[in-house]
Amino acid sequence: MTVALACGLGAVSAAQAQGAPQSIAVQRMATVQSGIGFRASKLVGSDVYDNSGSKIGAIDDIVLESPNQGAFAILSVGGFLGMGKHLVAVPFNDLQISAKQIVLQTDKTQLKAMPEFNYAHD
Repeated sequence: MTVALACGLGAVSAAQAQGAPQSIAVQRMATVQSGIGFRASKLVGSDVYDNSGSKIGAIDDIVLESPNQGAFAILSVGGFLGMGKHLVAVPFNDLQISAKQIVLQTDKTQLKAMPEFNYAHD
């Protein structure tokens, strides 16, 4: 019995029954490295500020609705030590991100007035 096996480096070879000698052909693939942008893992937990430099919340999560519909930043607003926080979803493109600060064109009162974001149950 021969089965197609996808190799981790993008190559495809044949695999035989368990215990039979097998060979894997390795193919090098070009990768594109981008030096611009911000990693989501570094943004989560970052503070968000208004135009006057006051902290208005923190990024709790980043949700991709679908590749074609964009992303949302889930902000944690208010609360203390994780208690009483209010989660809201804002379009990711509304955030102005620089190496120094993340700014959103709103204030804490407006964020607290937004409907609370709830994660869908899996």
